[in-house]
Amino acid sequence: MAVSVPDRFNATSYFVDRHLSEGRGDKVAIECGDVCVTYRQLHHSVNQVGHAFREGLGVRPEERILLLLLDTPEFFYSFFGAIKIGAVPVPISTLWKAADYEYVLNDSRARVVIVSGPLLHNIQGILGDRAPYVRHVVVVGEPAAADAITSAGPRTRQHSFDSLLKIAAPVFEAQQTSCDDTAFWLYSSGSTGPPKGCVHLQHDMVVCTELYARQTLRMVQEDRCFSVAKLFFAYGLGNGMYFPLGLGATTILWPGPPTAANVYRVIERHRPTLFFSVPTNYGMLLAHRDEGREFDLSSVRHAVSAGEALPPALFERFKQRFDVEILDGIGSTEVLHIFISNRPGATRPGSSGELVDGYEARLVDEDQRPVARGEIGNLLIKGDSTCAYYWNKHQKTKDTIEGAWIRTGDKYHQDADGYFWFAGRADDMLKVGGIWVSPFEVENVLLEYPDVLECGVASRTDHDGLVKPFAFVVVRDGIVPGPNLERDLQQFVRTKLAEYKRPRWIAFLGELPKTATGKIQRYKLRETAAAYAGQPDGTIRGN
Repeated sequence: MAVSVPDRFNATSYFVDRHLSEGRGDKVAIECGDVCVTYRQLHHSVNQVGHAFREGLGVRPEERILLLLLDTPEFFYSFFGAIKIGAVPVPISTLWKAADYEYVLNDSRARVVIVSGPLLHNIQGILGDRAPYVRHVVVVGEPAAADAITSAGPRTRQHSFDSLLKIAAPVFEAQQTSCDDTAFWLYSSGSTGPPKGCVHLQHDMVVCTELYARQTLRMVQEDRCFSVAKLFFAYGLGNGMYFPLGLGATTILWPGPPTAANVYRVIERHRPTLFFSVPTNYGMLLAHRDEGREFDLSSVRHAVSAGEALPPALFERFKQRFDVEILDGIGSTEVLHIFISNRPGATRPGSSGELVDGYEARLVDEDQRPVARGEIGNLLIKGDSTCAYYWNKHQKTKDTIEGAWIRTGDKYHQDADGYFWFAGRADDMLKVGGIWVSPFEVENVLLEYPDVLECGVASRTDHDGLVKPFAFVVVRDGIVPGPNLERDLQQFVRTKLAEYKRPRWIAFLGELPKTATGKIQRYKLRETAAAYAGQPDGTIRGN
């Protein structure tokens, strides 16, 4: 199915402005702790920010505005205020290091940075000569926070977010933009190099809202959405912002760290009906207990997972404990949100589900030839929410986007019923004894073992130079790893999988290396495994 968007179209009109004419002005759009923001208040604040950007800061259409913001209502005001004047908001991770911020400030050439007060220290040492394009820094928080910038240099002015809004009118006409104009950028995680700016267009969020939120997830305006994935993350941006706004629903924001205790506290207080998280966080939730009582998740009608494939063991444990099925899916920053998903009432644990209506998929071999049903191939996706290109990355764009198709970098097979099954990233696959092995398959089996909390599998060469699986395991609290557990885990895998898939080595770690969005940094596992190359078979206890 195709999503129709007018040629003259500004995304703010769809996600913010229309709610007043459709009678939702007094409905709560955002809940953030004790703060509630109605759709009318959201509309007025977006207009005020648009005024402040245009009149107060002199921002012109197509200029970039960097958002280094916690999950608070100000994120919404800044994001849509920028789009409303034809400027380009660029949300960035709140978990990066100084080198990442310096790179993105200069790569984007942003004139304005909107930053939450508690995050100001992340960019203080960069402003000035190291970030010559930045002209204005706007601090969200107490007015005094703006005075904390002492190294910005004479070319950069500092402002208080609240002060700018006080002098701005709540009425503002949206910039006349095209449905194919640039709306916003999202930077990829940069797991294979510097972050890449994915350029998304005015219609992209509408496509994802209609195809996934409305048609696949069946979201309605009565829903209350809570996303553990933060708004700077492509997955969280949909879950926590433009999906609920697109359907006239309510979003629940939590600006703090997504610890299990915090997540349970937000769920029990705000009673979301749709809960969005990632596999790592689901594992944390399952590992967390409160002696004497169970956490109340009875308000949740659907839980959703993406970011990386959900192991079936986590699905089963979550369903057994809370009687809630997790709808796993796969999406990407480049395609903006989920394009393959399990459906309510039609889940298949361990699979990523079926193709979302409106998208097309191909599985091909290394020579671009289609693979047979059931065989593993490289996943290509076609859909109208795919980014136009990578900013300032001409060759990378050509390598990844081929006409209407984009290479996801994932390997999958499709079963007879049309369900897609993840086999690993293209560079994660192991070739053991001449046979391809998916690390994810081995990890799923290890996660079935009661004492295992998390695990990752990489390759390592033995003393003969042959490739074998190497497992990195995090055990549950109270479990002391040792030779007996190592042998038990190897034997457990042997009973479930072919012998060549059994990990020849096991290292016990306190935690797995992860990206800012919670994905396992497999290249770090490969580097650690490589350090043991050539040593005899056996087991290893890690730190």
